[in-house]
Amino acid sequence: LSRLQNRLSGRKITLSLDEHAKIWLADEGYDPVFGARPLKRVIQRALQDPLAEMLLSGEILDGATVAIHAGPEGLIIGDRVGTSHRDAPNNTVIH
Repeated sequence: LSRLQNRLSGRKITLSLDEHAKIWLADEGYDPVFGARPLKRVIQRALQDPLAEMLLSGEILDGATVAIHAGPEGLIIGDRVGTSHRDAPNNTVIH
């Protein structure tokens, strides 16, 4: 996660993951056989890819804080805080 945050820091974008989102990532990214090795793929699929699409579409602008929560169906990326966002739909659910 720190690598992703470092990438976004160039655009002054901050990620804010609640405790449930961190637990969701840990649960999804752990395999009894491989340990935490799958975690990198889970972070890419559940966070990096959707964030990249949201950046390209203009849903997230420079300087935004992006709140990430865990819901019953997966991670919820939304509830962006700050003045640098459009009036776009607030939540994107990632399964």
